[in-house]
Amino acid sequence: MYDLIDKKRYGGKLTCEEIDFIVKGFTDGDIPDYQMAAFLMAVCLNGMDKEETVRLTLAMAHSGDMLDLSPIKGVKVDKHSTGGVGDKTTLVIGAMVAALGIPVAKMSGRGLGHTGGTIDKLESIPGFNTSISTDKFFEDVNRLKFAVAGQTANLAPADKKIYALRDVTATVSSLPLIASSIMSKKLASGADVIVLDVKTGSGAFMKTLKDSVALAAAMVQIGNGAGRKTYGVITDMNQPLGRAVGNTLEVIEAINALKGNAPEDLMEDALVLGQYMVYGAGAADSPEEARKMLEKTIEDGSALKKFAEMVEAQGGDPSYIYDTDKFEKAKFVEPALSPADGYVRTIKTDDVGIASLILGGGRETKEDVIDHAVGLIIEKKIGDEVKKGEPLAYIHANDKEKLEAAKERLISAYTIGEKPEKLPLHVYGTVTEDKIVFEQEGLSEEACPGGVNLFGDH
Repeated sequence: MYDLIDKKRYGGKLTCEEIDFIVKGFTDGDIPDYQMAAFLMAVCLNGMDKEETVRLTLAMAHSGDMLDLSPIKGVKVDKHSTGGVGDKTTLVIGAMVAALGIPVAKMSGRGLGHTGGTIDKLESIPGFNTSISTDKFFEDVNRLKFAVAGQTANLAPADKKIYALRDVTATVSSLPLIASSIMSKKLASGADVIVLDVKTGSGAFMKTLKDSVALAAAMVQIGNGAGRKTYGVITDMNQPLGRAVGNTLEVIEAINALKGNAPEDLMEDALVLGQYMVYGAGAADSPEEARKMLEKTIEDGSALKKFAEMVEAQGGDPSYIYDTDKFEKAKFVEPALSPADGYVRTIKTDDVGIASLILGGGRETKEDVIDHAVGLIIEKKIGDEVKKGEPLAYIHANDKEKLEAAKERLISAYTIGEKPEKLPLHVYGTVTEDKIVFEQEGLSEEACPGGVNLFGDH
């Protein structure tokens, strides 16, 4: 291990066998923390090339269980988001794609911090059970083409151990390490097609477009290098996605989207991500054709029906899908009022998420119990005109003290100015195996100054 640390310290390229030795040795406890920490810092300083990053990802993926989805017929598709506030796209996309007969076998986790997990959202539906057996999971996907289960398998234990060390040694912000951490779990989950929703902006892990594109490109390279058809979509997180933040409120918004009544940004994200899932599965000749197919599932009601079928199959009450008034409501609903006249210029999206966390809509520790009914309905977004005393959002709370603290945090997240701000894009661009396509002229210079070599060093 000493020799390999020294090799990477001077910018050397590690072989497959050397990377496997490091990952296995650290996972098994044969390589001590202090040596692994030194190695991780050498990677931070000198990087890894494409081949090294792919091998590191595969070594971490194979450190635990590799889910075998072969009992599920057809091309299995999956979507992963790097996390955001109000992101309920999985619920919308899963139903639309499954309604086209494409299997969506979704393994999801619970939320920690202010970013809500898909499992937590679904558990706001009375009776919904995510702790289903592997056999039932396979059976439901084969029969309905859609199931969502909690992660019970021991996926990528090397990643958990390495990330814990990165977290305390200032080695988190390394592109090869970030990309391999995310992709090791996705490769272990067994899908044939992986679509990555890489958020950018104030509420995203990557705050700048340049960093978001670099991360998407690195992960797409890893996925394709590992034999999985992989696409990256860069989407906005400079403000919450849609208008609902909080578990039950987000489920209701997702259901309304399936009924054809969605905020524009939510539906645009869902359609672009979904079209690459459908196209990647070979069910359409182009992403554009795939988009039209998805739109039809909303128009003819098949996506809503599919969501209700999935809910019923996992023990949930499907009547809530057709009548969202049945959902449990918070005791208190109060507006957060604008302190000034003007236009919304910026929103600190992380602070909006923290406001929901204060209400009880998220977890500070894994043991915390979530209050599904609490959250926020955003009334004013970037570019909107607002009058002093007009609601910026409505706060749904079950505790008056938490309500006041959340209200203060939410109002402080807004910047009100005299002139309207340029509206952020919903989707900035897409990354495929061999190219990056931006949605607007000029973005390529911002994201990739001097150009980008998708097959060069990260």
